[in-house]
Amino acid sequence: MSNIYNDLVDILGETDVKQDEPMSKHTSFKVGGDAEFFCTVPTEEKLIDVINYAKNNNIMVTVVGNGTNLLVRDKGIRGIVIKYLSKNYEIDEVEKINTYYGDNDAEEDEESTEEAVEEKNVNDEEAKPERYNVYVESGALNGALAQMLASKELTGFEFAAGIPGTIGGAIYMNAGCFGREFKDIVKEVTYLDMDDLKIYTIQGSECEFGYRTSIFEKKHWLILSAILGMEKGVKTEIKEKMSEYKEKRQETQPLDFPSAGSTFKRGDGFITAKLIDDAGLKGYSIGDAEVSTKHAGFIINKGNATAKDIIDLINYVKKVVKEKFNVDIQEEVRIIGE
Repeated sequence: MSNIYNDLVDILGETDVKQDEPMSKHTSFKVGGDAEFFCTVPTEEKLIDVINYAKNNNIMVTVVGNGTNLLVRDKGIRGIVIKYLSKNYEIDEVEKINTYYGDNDAEEDEESTEEAVEEKNVNDEEAKPERYNVYVESGALNGALAQMLASKELTGFEFAAGIPGTIGGAIYMNAGCFGREFKDIVKEVTYLDMDDLKIYTIQGSECEFGYRTSIFEKKHWLILSAILGMEKGVKTEIKEKMSEYKEKRQETQPLDFPSAGSTFKRGDGFITAKLIDDAGLKGYSIGDAEVSTKHAGFIINKGNATAKDIIDLINYVKKVVKEKFNVDIQEEVRIIGE
């Protein structure tokens, strides 16, 4: 144990390595046992060094984001827990390429064709908003990125302003709200294959985005960065939309208690929270874990809940809904640890 700690300190430095670190400090549920070794990793190079060290020594690696969709069991996590902190960003305007693909009538003379192309390109230029590629590393917080994009008058990310957690975590689960998801803005993703320790880039269309899922849940891949597609907007309108979304969250969600956001996935043809409410489970508690009285889709920690309390409550809610409505509901929160 001491050898592993010392080796990790040699790679990262003492301030970035903790032993027997309570995961309750690193999850929005504020529960969970200890991580055997908890490493905050600031760069891509250090990330590869730590994972390579773990592979060579047969040590299990668990990667976490900001812990906002995470439930760690009470016995904690063995091996090395990595939190990747890199959060730089760059903004580039997308080059506008307007090509005229009209019918090339053989009887048209060259001059009229050129005039048509010029008119078409001018019209396209006026119709299309300015587009931008935003390169962002996976450790960036969604809220901070939203504020930065608003300051640059870039629109398209407002829906994510109130989604807690990091870009990496949001892409991993295809987070979304207010009718938008990350699949709508992700153009490409760069990741580290944790098996061969090589870096690859795939297009957004290759990410197999679905409702609260992506290819990254199925592979041993670690998201490093992404390119998001944004458009030029008006700062006041962007800020107004973000404020509107914030007010809706405050009105409908129990933001004053620790939780992992929506605990259960949306149903196919039914509203999960309504079924839970109709089952009479609002306010039902196990220990200090409670089905929120404000929104039945949320399980909250009223103060001293354990991970077991929360997991038991999740399973109880699933059982009752199945008995009453013959519907299987699934949790959205990611449960890890022992």
